[in-house]
Amino acid sequence: MHRIVTLIFITIFFFNGLSQAKEKIAFIDINFIFLNSTAGKDINLNIKQKKEELDDQIKIFNNEINKKKEKLISQKNVLDPTEYSKNIKKLEDEINKTNSIISKKNQNLVLFQKKAEKEFSKKMNMIIEEYSISNSIDIIFKKQDILMAKNELNITSDILNLFNKKINKINIDQ
Repeated sequence: MHRIVTLIFITIFFFNGLSQAKEKIAFIDINFIFLNSTAGKDINLNIKQKKEELDDQIKIFNNEINKKKEKLISQKNVLDPTEYSKNIKKLEDEINKTNSIISKKNQNLVLFQKKAEKEFSKKMNMIIEEYSISNSIDIIFKKQDILMAKNELNITSDILNLFNKKINKINIDQ
């Protein structure tokens, strides 16, 4: 019985405290800012170019390997079996070496993306902190973490404008 009374008291106290809360709350769509800010567009373009370069290199590699395979297959009946085996081994070694290079470049691209997101996030946090202090906002949520909220609590456009004014480009060391 004592536990029930205590639980009721805590529940009433908790909800009473929430109803009297005067915190100013807002939410922000960080992905929208990443995709639409000047610095975010620059980062996205840079990542896209690096991906396209890597894809082009992979296509060139695949075409070269296919040509070499076709040539080797066409020479199968002409070459000595040991010579043929030796050529197959060379081709396999070349494939493994190139796959290793491509894998390394792909890892570098992933690292670049992570660094870019980290730098963007640092800059974004500075802007959000400055905005929350100057507008007396106590809590700011990410839009994707909210089920439903009034649209007037959305500060995305304000943050985007402030971000574009203060940060035009983000340099990412490679």
